[in-house]
Amino acid sequence: MVKSGSSASGDWHQRTVIAAGMTSGLGDFCYETARAVLPGFSAALGVPAAVLGLIEGLAEAMASLMKSLAGWIAERLGTRKGLVVLGYALTPIGQALMALALAWPLLLLGRVLSWLGKGLRGPLRDAIIAQAVASGARGRAFGLHRSLDTLGAVLGPLAAVGLLEWARHWLDADPVGPFRLVLWLSLIPGVLAVLIFARFVRDEGIKPNPRFRLRETFSAWPPSFRRYLGAVFLFGLGDVSPVLIILAATAVLTPELGALAAAQFGALLYGLRNLVQVVASWPAGWLADRLGHLPILLAGYGLGLMGMILLASAFLAEASSVLLVAAFLVVGLSAAVQEALESTVAAELSGLDGIALKLGVLGSANGLSRLLGNTLVGFLWTALSPFAGLMAAATTMMLGGLLLAAVPRR
Repeated sequence: MVKSGSSASGDWHQRTVIAAGMTSGLGDFCYETARAVLPGFSAALGVPAAVLGLIEGLAEAMASLMKSLAGWIAERLGTRKGLVVLGYALTPIGQALMALALAWPLLLLGRVLSWLGKGLRGPLRDAIIAQAVASGARGRAFGLHRSLDTLGAVLGPLAAVGLLEWARHWLDADPVGPFRLVLWLSLIPGVLAVLIFARFVRDEGIKPNPRFRLRETFSAWPPSFRRYLGAVFLFGLGDVSPVLIILAATAVLTPELGALAAAQFGALLYGLRNLVQVVASWPAGWLADRLGHLPILLAGYGLGLMGMILLASAFLAEASSVLLVAAFLVVGLSAAVQEALESTVAAELSGLDGIALKLGVLGSANGLSRLLGNTLVGFLWTALSPFAGLMAAATTMMLGGLLLAAVPRR
């Protein structure tokens, strides 16, 4: 339960929202810098690609599970801020272990710790923001937060490229040394994220409930919220990883440009997608606060479906470059709407009681669906064709959008 004395503010740019956004931006800067150099670091250590894939899969699965577990722990103990601070602290701790790694076991431990921290902090941080801001301002608050968050995701890989180039001049004789140096330097924004959240974010708090039971809680949730979770899950089956989207662009362009140039163009398109998400997140929240959160989220799902169809069409059309640019622009817009509004709509449909657990389950539904969806699309891509895999993704996205359209407004 929310404390009886707590109150939400209509000020969407209050200190808690800005500090949480800065924290998320620095946290993203920290782990996106590490993620950008991880493939090269693994190769330099002699870690096989199959093992790296296993590490990534385990990390994503653990993070998805932790999102629901975090909500359950918060409800029982009545604490959120301390758990969020712990979650942000686990990322630099995990990356320090990766920097020390000489083989894959320590790399696995560090990667899983980092992603456990990501799963622990996300839903609880969003619950703090949702409780701090009045319903009519939540779209803008989450839009501002996601803009700052994604800005870190844009700058992190760019910093990784620059730092690697700089480190090569000093550690040219050591094939592993530049990667280790970048991992160590990435700890700086990670530590700053912990300090900012601990110092500047205010949590209104919740009452501890040691007798909290998951089964009773699930059955008490509004039917509209349960249907919403189903819609998010279905749509997420088709909302594939950026890695697959970049791979699609690279595959389309390789016959024309060659493998290296196609890979560079694909990376640039991904940068464009992230930039669009940064710019569009706050306007999406602003528009939703005025026209309704659920209708704008539905429009965002429609944009995601359109982007997937454009991406699949690029494998068949002659003007593939134009279609790819359009696809990445539309996918960036869709990501901006989803990131700004999925948590907002969850709070709107279900209320703030037990919101930490609700957002945790929402995050787990998203994570599990993307894990299953990436596996399905990858299988169809290999067994049939890239077009078949991407159109299967578009089909599940359409079904998720139709189910979302059937969700009644509260």
